[in-house]
Amino acid sequence: MQEKYRNLKIAQHWVMISSLAYVFLAMLKLVVGQLSHSATLLADASNNLTDILSSIAIIYGLHLARRPPDEHHQYGHWKAETIATFATSLVMLLVGGSVIYSSIKGILANQTSTPDIYALFVGLFSGGLMYAIYLHNARIAKKLKSSSLLAIAKDTRNDAWTSFGTSLTIIAANLHFPRLDNIVALLIGGLILKTAYDILSDSAFALSDGFDDDLLAQYIAAVNQIPGVERVHNIQGRTYGANVFVDIIIWVDPQMTVRESHHITEKVESLLRRKFNVLDTDVHVEPWDVDYEPQRPNELNSH
Repeated sequence: MQEKYRNLKIAQHWVMISSLAYVFLAMLKLVVGQLSHSATLLADASNNLTDILSSIAIIYGLHLARRPPDEHHQYGHWKAETIATFATSLVMLLVGGSVIYSSIKGILANQTSTPDIYALFVGLFSGGLMYAIYLHNARIAKKLKSSSLLAIAKDTRNDAWTSFGTSLTIIAANLHFPRLDNIVALLIGGLILKTAYDILSDSAFALSDGFDDDLLAQYIAAVNQIPGVERVHNIQGRTYGANVFVDIIIWVDPQMTVRESHHITEKVESLLRRKFNVLDTDVHVEPWDVDYEPQRPNELNSH
């Protein structure tokens, strides 16, 4: 358990470093975007502003998630991370909608602009820096098994692609395709909305105790291989932040002693922890019903 809390602190540290990079790049793009009259660069800056808000929310969520269980939160505060992510996605939806509105307004008004070429270097620098941060954070996230840091890393990768796209747009505008600036700004707004929708869907799924049926099927297949387990009767899974909690009912020989059945429950807990990184498993033992018609894994209850 202590390792889980330590990983949260390390993840929080790298999210803070990423947020500082976002602040620097957002300010740089806002200034250069205004001076160079680049709608695309300004839209890219808005994207980075949402990243700052996302980082702040996740930093606070990770801080709350590190609190130990108490009287009112017996499973801990792990879901604080998911709640912060959900709130962040709502902010991103508003910003993405604002960027799209401004872009459509510019297109309908037939507004054109030719950004100064020095804005190109800002886009290239930003794209390179963001991609380097993505590679680093993705590596750390996989090592720590941190879903929040991995989400930040993937969002950073999208920012890198957006910045490279901004650079291409600035080149096109200087080659006498000025209307492309508002069009690409519109696409960037769409990218912000797409990212917000994905984050919103995933966090809402987790907060409503949704769980991957494919994972449940893997758990069932593994537990059924344990000697003494006649069959998995029922299984439910739920997530608290990046942590998985499983409730499972297994059938054993009705003639088995309490001590023997207890040893089997320990094997189930150990297996799911070692093989699937399940944080907590609640195993309930029942006598084997030979007349039971087994259900397919995806028919078993999951939350």
